[in-house]
Amino acid sequence: MIEIIKYFIFGLVQGLTEPLPISSSGHLVLIRYLFNTNAFDDLNFEILLNFASFLAIFFLFRKDIFKLISSFFLYIFKKESRKKPEVKDNFKYCWLIVLGCLPAGIIGVLFKDNIESALSNVKILGIAFLFTALMLFLVRKIDGQKKDKDLTVTDALVIGLFQMIALIPGISRSGAVLVGCLFRNLNRDASLKYAFMLYLPVSIGSFLLSITDLLETSSHLYLPYGIGFLVTAGMTYLASLWFFDIVKKGKLWKFSIYLIILGLFILLFV
Repeated sequence: MIEIIKYFIFGLVQGLTEPLPISSSGHLVLIRYLFNTNAFDDLNFEILLNFASFLAIFFLFRKDIFKLISSFFLYIFKKESRKKPEVKDNFKYCWLIVLGCLPAGIIGVLFKDNIESALSNVKILGIAFLFTALMLFLVRKIDGQKKDKDLTVTDALVIGLFQMIALIPGISRSGAVLVGCLFRNLNRDASLKYAFMLYLPVSIGSFLLSITDLLETSSHLYLPYGIGFLVTAGMTYLASLWFFDIVKKGKLWKFSIYLIILGLFILLFV
């Protein structure tokens, strides 16, 4: 029962914080530190929960994703389809997703472990929370003019650099990418879509690279893993809907307040 409760809590925290601009990884590090426990040091389970979040976000954007995939293959295999503006724009958008993932992907593969090792101090986590709060506060009123079809190569690269910053523990990936999108003058709907589209390739890649380890999971963990998976998927779905509403209403400052309180608490009392 204790084992099940542990994985339930892990799934709850992961599912709630993954789509929000408050850093899911930073919160898990903080929980480990405050409770002086290694109970949540289960890389396979963490990857499984990330995949649960992936499925929830995939479901939310399923119509957009299927359109992008369909247009991608139509553009490649049916020349007459290339003349259609929607197919052409969606094909370009697919490549801009890949391009936006490159900076974080390359630096992550080469230096992720070194970054996490060098910046694992809990005080740095507090600073990272405050930095994320500042970024969110600065873009709280921004609602650009660009739509999906207006996204450029330069936009994708700059936004990709923002995602790369999120390799630092405590800096939210969704928050950093959203800030990058808004700074590049994307409107809020386009910013939300691109921010979560950049999350999907990273998540599925991590899952596929670790699938052999997951298949070797001990049978006694099937139940707690399953419970954590379902909790994460459900919470990610609900938290994402809430987050979309917050962003569209221009109320990102609410997350800034939370992160300021959390960051100051860590710096002053932890």
